[in-house]
Amino acid sequence: MSTPARRHLASSPFQAEPEPTIETFAMDDLVCHDAHGVGRVVGMEPAAVTVDFRGQSIRITSPYRKLVKL
Repeated sequence: MSTPARRHLASSPFQAEPEPTIETFAMDDLVCHDAHGVGRVVGMEPAAVTVDFRGQSIRITSPYRKLVKL
């Protein structure tokens, strides 16, 4: 279960937390995953990518926290 997003009041003296940026990937991009290593993007969906990690294809959903474009 995830925690709900905290509301930011306009009268608050503190800065609002910035929206996380979700990285975009293209076909054939080289990527690195924390657990699976280096792979290549072989499929794309609106909220997921499929990455080939040396013969093992894995679908990774957005947000891509452990996936980095090389």
